[in-house]
Amino acid sequence: MLRKKLHLLQPFAHRLAVTTALLAIAVSPRAFADAYQVVRQGPALDRWNYPFNPTPGSRITASTFGNEPGSALFDNRDGQFVLGFNLAPEIPSGLGASSYTVTSCTVTITYANDFVVEYDPTIDPYTAFLPAADPEATEDEDLGQPIELYGTGFRNGFSLNTWLETSPFTIASLNSLNPSVRNAFALGQNAQGAWVDVSNSVRERWTPTPFAVGVIDGMKPGSFVPEGSIMRFELDVARTDVQEFLRSAANAGKLRLSITSLTKVVQQGGNYPQFYCRENPLVVATGIGDATLECTVTTQSCATADLDCDGAVGAADLSLLLANWGNAGIGDIDASGAVGAADLSLLLAQWG
Repeated sequence: MLRKKLHLLQPFAHRLAVTTALLAIAVSPRAFADAYQVVRQGPALDRWNYPFNPTPGSRITASTFGNEPGSALFDNRDGQFVLGFNLAPEIPSGLGASSYTVTSCTVTITYANDFVVEYDPTIDPYTAFLPAADPEATEDEDLGQPIELYGTGFRNGFSLNTWLETSPFTIASLNSLNPSVRNAFALGQNAQGAWVDVSNSVRERWTPTPFAVGVIDGMKPGSFVPEGSIMRFELDVARTDVQEFLRSAANAGKLRLSITSLTKVVQQGGNYPQFYCRENPLVVATGIGDATLECTVTTQSCATADLDCDGAVGAADLSLLLANWGNAGIGDIDASGAVGAADLSLLLAQWG
């Protein structure tokens, strides 16, 4: 299938709505100084993030799927696909997360298997993935399960700067069959606004809201997806959580995303989607099937520790930093991937 060229042509009304939403979430009036665009035909890294992947970082396809309903083993979002794009040098890094506003961000991936799974562009509730005997279980109201995109978080001593596509799935002291042990995981916000691993939302009985749900232009929901179909994720940059994550990524110069699904499988079997990785011979030879990124960002000039960009570093900035302690995003002054003591020291050094 011939490669499609990605276009970010949006109606004027949509752009106006996004602009209005971004102004609403800004913590103070901002005068944008510069605008930048990143276009990537191919990621800097990709990884089938699955406990039984013997070739991390070099596998030619990646699949997404859930675990067997009711099983105590594995994450509910068992097979995950991590994509990594570097935003530098087009976007200057290290200005402080609050200095950036991402005005659009679109990712594409390409199906590597043929007519295996149905297309579903809508979010399904967690109750559709509970065991049939569970009193809260509900029927899936449509065919297929959606492909969802989240941020990527890190644990077990790994961070945005230290995790590689070849890093181990988990550390030696932990059993890879257990839930919530993977070093890199799908990251989102819960109803309380905390950044959490969303990989076990079915066990935890809640339905996370992804940064984007994959869509295939021109395809009817419920149709079987042919090989070569391009799935597009348009991140909802008007949302505060998505904007916070992307601002932190722009500050660090590195964007790491996790593509997941709860595609229903059974132990050692089932039908699930597969996507091309950058190491696939077809991708290497032709570029067809490579993941893509288009991202536009604006920046403003303010001190790196001036988190609310009001012209001074003070109590309001300290409150923002402490409220996000231990997480990525606002307050991550040193772009380490998490707010911590080093960021506090940098803020206090610029006080006043």
